[in-house]
Amino acid sequence: MWSATLSFPSFVASSSALPNYKNRRFPKIKASLFNYPLASKIMVRNLPFSTSEDFLQREFSAFGEIAEVKLVKDESMKRSKGYAFIQFKSQDDAFLAIETMDRRMYNGRMIYIDIAKPGKRDFQGLPRTSGPPEKTQVPEGAANDEVADCWY
Repeated sequence: MWSATLSFPSFVASSSALPNYKNRRFPKIKASLFNYPLASKIMVRNLPFSTSEDFLQREFSAFGEIAEVKLVKDESMKRSKGYAFIQFKSQDDAFLAIETMDRRMYNGRMIYIDIAKPGKRDFQGLPRTSGPPEKTQVPEGAANDEVADCWY
């Protein structure tokens, strides 16, 4: 039997690694949404229901300038659903927040942070394909009277 061991790099940065952060190169994604890079929006999952947008603004502003914080709330209960979207003004700041805050304990819960996937509204509704066009009925007499107009 063959066996293999895989090791993956850790994405959690220690406090001693943070000063070297500016020297690292992250991939630049050129597509932008509302003048911000595509990968500068993160999603924070598994938040406690008592979390507020002001608290998220304060916690994540330590990693860079924040453009928007959107805490998703249940309309009937008027409380958090447990996840939020944070839009940074810089892609590097978003990567730093992911590296340092992912899988951290917060109020007894482990929070998970990923790059947010663009939704339908982010691209103003891309067109949907619906298959081939429907065939139209051509009258029998009109099909025989036509002359093919092709030049080779």
